[in-house]
Amino acid sequence: MSTLTGKTALVTGAAQGIGKAIAERLARNGATVIVSDVNADGGKQVVADIGSGAVAIPADISDPASVKALFDEADARTDGVDTLVNNASIVPFVAWDDVDLAHWQEIISVNLTGTFIVSREATDRMRARNRPGRVINISSNTFFAGTPNMAAYVAAKGGVIGFTRALATELGQHGITVNALTPGLIESDGVKVSPHNNAFEFVDMLQAVKGKGQPEHIADVVAFLASDDARWITGQTLNVDAGMVRH
Repeated sequence: MSTLTGKTALVTGAAQGIGKAIAERLARNGATVIVSDVNADGGKQVVADIGSGAVAIPADISDPASVKALFDEADARTDGVDTLVNNASIVPFVAWDDVDLAHWQEIISVNLTGTFIVSREATDRMRARNRPGRVINISSNTFFAGTPNMAAYVAAKGGVIGFTRALATELGQHGITVNALTPGLIESDGVKVSPHNNAFEFVDMLQAVKGKGQPEHIADVVAFLASDDARWITGQTLNVDAGMVRH
């Protein structure tokens, strides 16, 4: 796989789970990694684990002022973000009858609007520097499966897929590729302490390849999409769930 040496990658929601695995993998491939999360202490710990010049910058992706401050500091401490991984999200477990407007707006604000806010800031700065870039959005295979107890989440992640396609169309002329991944159920820190942890046996029955999905399975694919080997791929949604959903 092509090296990421000389590149700077920003990973949101990187204090644990999939985001942490992505940050670690991109650093191993040579990138300078910016670890961002609302959990400032968790981000600092990930940076300590990674080393390799990684930087921790906390931010709330649903707050434009916080995101601008994130990129201002990133620009001051690096040569600017070349690769953006929109990973941060809230993963709820709420039955439809309990979904009210407040819950809906919270999930959309972080999982969809947050992806827009960070992408807006990142791609504006990429174009200002006149350098090619990568935007990699972490969606979810729940969009294909219509998973219960996650109505707002499924809607938001479906929106991320649509946003990915539209953004790829607009930014291709600037050498910026935009792709999405749809992970299946992953044995991440958050999942292990949620009701979703009880679904692995059922999901395993549906998978073509058996076993529990791990954060590293997603990080491997992100590393490919961030590399020059993926320079001719854009506007795509890559399903990474051991063949649970076949489409």
